[in-house]
Amino acid sequence: MASRDKTETTEASTSAAAPTGDTTGPARRSFVTRLYTGTGAFEVVGRRRLWFGISGAIVAVAIVSILVRGFTFGIDFNGGTTVSMPRGDAQTAQVAEVFNKTIGKDPESVVTVGSGAGATVQIRSETLSNDQTSRLRNALFDAFGPKGADGKPSKQAISDSAVSETWGGQITNKALIALVVFLALVSLYITVRYERYMTLSAIAAMFFDLTVTAGVYSLVGFEVTPATVIGLLTILGFSLYDTVIVFDKVEENTHGFQHTTRRTFAEQANLAINQTFMRSINTSLIGVLPVLSLMVVAVWLLGVGTLKDLALVQLIGIVIGTYSSIFFATPLLVTLRERTELVRTHTRRVMRRRGAASSDGDEAETAEPADSAGDTEPAQDRTETATGAGTETGTDAEASGKPAPNKPAPGARPVRPAGTRRPSGKRNAGRR
Repeated sequence: MASRDKTETTEASTSAAAPTGDTTGPARRSFVTRLYTGTGAFEVVGRRRLWFGISGAIVAVAIVSILVRGFTFGIDFNGGTTVSMPRGDAQTAQVAEVFNKTIGKDPESVVTVGSGAGATVQIRSETLSNDQTSRLRNALFDAFGPKGADGKPSKQAISDSAVSETWGGQITNKALIALVVFLALVSLYITVRYERYMTLSAIAAMFFDLTVTAGVYSLVGFEVTPATVIGLLTILGFSLYDTVIVFDKVEENTHGFQHTTRRTFAEQANLAINQTFMRSINTSLIGVLPVLSLMVVAVWLLGVGTLKDLALVQLIGIVIGTYSSIFFATPLLVTLRERTELVRTHTRRVMRRRGAASSDGDEAETAEPADSAGDTEPAQDRTETATGAGTETGTDAEASGKPAPNKPAPGARPVRPAGTRRPSGKRNAGRR
């Protein structure tokens, strides 16, 4: 049992310390075990061309959608009038028809927000005059008779709000200023904290998240509101946080990498990704679960549009930020660093060392079968040959019936055979 425990411990430590790409040890373990232990079994950096291709395709679709479809800006950016009332038995098509008959043109949108007794119908249109708004409220009350808090039909149940185009322009400018200031401060922090290649990779990943999130909003047609801008700034911070976690581990693994020839820079970076896989996944899950709960409360229970907009951009951003920190930022960092002479030289040293080790292993495997096949010399003869020709050990001498030779130890006085005496002349001379 003790021997088996030692063997298992040795195998575990060997597999954990094996260079990236050697999946002999980790391959025996389950997917979840490899994910938690972070042994480097998942090749991310080695397949960076695949991830760059996927990321490039995503960015291309996002940019095309932004240029072709544009964005659906909320009333706070474009200005306009919004009229809301309890839904009751009203249908969106019926509400749009009443609006058309009263104002003489179609509304920009008629949507239902929330569900159950708390559901409301929201009508959005270009800016209406006070007279138009009053006539629309009367027409809606006559057609649907919305009920107030006391359960009786009431005109007070119909509310309206208007935002001028000037106010919308101010909101847009402030949102853009906030975004630019945020990006500038984050870029400054990353520049001070990391070396230039990590800085470039982190900033590129942040712009990747910004572009893809904006592209999703454009492609799907989600409404862009001030809450969307707030959520966007939040998810950019989350993306930066996740990237910093991975880069800290990369920095730790690659510190002094040029002094060792065990792993290349790319393999050390890939090991860092594996070691932070579970941290990134857990962080994303912890962030996604409250956001999903917020969406459920906002959409199905309360019908609060602001909460929905805030939760929606955060959900999209967390998913994209997690992807970019693992499959885009670190592979880009490795690609940039491999263009430097230091990393190229170190990679060649590692490859030469592995090539030499592989050649030695092949020679040993080739020599071993030939030796065992043609070696018919007895083990005893090989021992005697190694000891020296004509020299007999004590065991061999006893077996042959010959006395074993008495060899004094180095520095010891010679031992005379029993029954012999030293000549008296030499003994007396020694005394003199």
